[in-house]
Amino acid sequence: MTDDPFLWLEDIDGGDALAWVAERNAETRAALTADPAFRALQSELREVLDDTGRIPYTRRRGAFLYNFRQDAAHPKGVWRRTTLDRYREESPEWELLLDVDALAAAEGEKWVWAGAGVRCPEGRRALVRLSRDGSDAVCVREFDLAAKAFVEDGFRLPEAKTGISWIDDDHVFVSTDLGPGTLTASGYPRTVRRWRRGTPPERAELVFEAEAGDVSAFGWRDTTPGFERSFVGRRPTFFTSELFLLRDTDTGGNTDSDPVKVRVDVPDDAEADVWREWLLVTPRSPWLGQPAGSLLAFGFDAFLAGERHPQVLFAPDERTALAGFSPTRNHLILNTFADVSTRLEVLTPGPRGWTREPLADVPPLACATVTDTDPDAGDEYFLDVDSYLRPSTLHRGVIGGDCEVLKSAPAHFDTTGLSVRQYFAASPDGTRVPYFVVGPDPDSAPHAAGPGPTLLHGYGGFEVSLLPGYSGVTGRAWLARGGTYVVANIRGGGEYGPRWHQAALGAQRVLAFEDFAAVAADLTARGITEPGRLGITGGSNGGLLMGAMLTRYPELFGAIVAQVPLLDMLRFHRLLAGASWTAEYGDPDDEADRAHLAAYSPYHRLAAGQMYPPVLLTTSTRDDRVHPGHARKMAARLRELGHRVLFHEHTGGGHAGAADSEQNSFNRALTHTFLWRHLGPESA
Repeated sequence: MTDDPFLWLEDIDGGDALAWVAERNAETRAALTADPAFRALQSELREVLDDTGRIPYTRRRGAFLYNFRQDAAHPKGVWRRTTLDRYREESPEWELLLDVDALAAAEGEKWVWAGAGVRCPEGRRALVRLSRDGSDAVCVREFDLAAKAFVEDGFRLPEAKTGISWIDDDHVFVSTDLGPGTLTASGYPRTVRRWRRGTPPERAELVFEAEAGDVSAFGWRDTTPGFERSFVGRRPTFFTSELFLLRDTDTGGNTDSDPVKVRVDVPDDAEADVWREWLLVTPRSPWLGQPAGSLLAFGFDAFLAGERHPQVLFAPDERTALAGFSPTRNHLILNTFADVSTRLEVLTPGPRGWTREPLADVPPLACATVTDTDPDAGDEYFLDVDSYLRPSTLHRGVIGGDCEVLKSAPAHFDTTGLSVRQYFAASPDGTRVPYFVVGPDPDSAPHAAGPGPTLLHGYGGFEVSLLPGYSGVTGRAWLARGGTYVVANIRGGGEYGPRWHQAALGAQRVLAFEDFAAVAADLTARGITEPGRLGITGGSNGGLLMGAMLTRYPELFGAIVAQVPLLDMLRFHRLLAGASWTAEYGDPDDEADRAHLAAYSPYHRLAAGQMYPPVLLTTSTRDDRVHPGHARKMAARLRELGHRVLFHEHTGGGHAGAADSEQNSFNRALTHTFLWRHLGPESA
């Protein structure tokens, strides 16, 4: 497509574009929400999303556990805190800090909570981030935790994609939009400034500046007692970075002195973390004789002095990968994958090196996540364990001591007769691609065997791993109605570490598409489903995957849902945050990349004579990450060519597509009503 006839739909708030959106929304609502099952399903899903029995996950800051909660009474949510002793109670007493619903009503803004940074260890002030209707851009306000009110003359910033963190009571590091020259081509901050209380942010001291073509700049202060340090850095691409230690030239600790930047000289594609006296490095390519995806430990000061002999804390193999680590005061909790199932160990540094021991037994085909530690407080950890058919259980423990069950989530659907299985599909190049199947157990319910309605989900990008997890929404909307749910762990994700991600970068993106198609074909070959009863879903980069399935393998599927999708691969780098993704996909302005992008760009591969399955495209006007123009233009082009397509765009919700449970339940009910219409028994 040389000339784009639907370019006008990229005008996010343009009158013509919004009028077109309103027409498409009306068509979709008439087609799906008029179904008697729609309102009943939405009500069921709203009940799940607003269930007061959900675990209130917390973050410890000093003596308090902080939580943000949305429910039917507070759709926009409340920020609150309690103590551990109270949290142990079945119905804890919470201290209300901020009611976002009340704030939104008082100020006439559609505020969405975007988090808060509590000043540690004192815990007197916080930097609250508020989004307008779910966008990535936020407004920042300083909050007094004792007075439970915003600080009238405190740190405050207007809407921008801001990074901000405490240095001390009167200084912060800030990266934000301060006018011309302060943003990168991707729309993220390119400067780091040390901002002193009571002064305008535009006069804050510049301590670091990234290149205009970089993705972003960043800065933070490590406040660990005895190891206080400041760091700044840049991200030239999505997967590369440079980290610098800021050393004040004033040895008296004056934070207004001119700093000296010392490069933490790890490879650009490595992730570097500093924990107490240790530098922890995860390289994405082989380094110092160790494979990509390893976890290497160095003495921080010794590394800066030139030491390059790591202690290897983890080395991957063909079946295992590093999932992450969480520091306590004296230990590291190591989280690894073995064929996408979780393993947990405790690593402890000592005079004779690091020792290791298991932390907890994790059931097969399950996921365990360390939700919080507070290295300043000691060796406490909070651990959440769940699986596709088992609701979450939250544990609290102290390494070397006891572990207790704090909370258990309610079950939202009947799992009788259901099972979880893991299979491996063979991609065309011979790669074994794992996938999970959740549905009727063929051993205990042979009458349920045979091709049935199946929903296959995938992502395959940006080193993101899709892990086992309980979803009351999927359970009620799909599994409880007799459907089978499948998750594909295709290349491009992080399930097997950097090699799994890098295998599908750039021109090799088609390998992720081939993996997903191989899983779809394997489901049919095993008799679990058949093409006419197989639906697929994916969002964002997963929306690109859906577009590729539509245009490359339409014969494999009975219905496709793409949420906040990326679909125009020749213009993505010119739309909102798209320039930051060229390291993942390639650069359309580079002729060497443009050829492979044009070859698979879903928007450009659409054809009039092809038989496509029905498609539902959803997006948000307030998505300032993936431009809504992708979904709009795809829908317009499909309509022009005479294909079956429905489109819905929420005016708010941001990249999540929903800002509260009302929008979320609507979106989920819309999706599943569409899928059941085309995949259910009446469609056969």
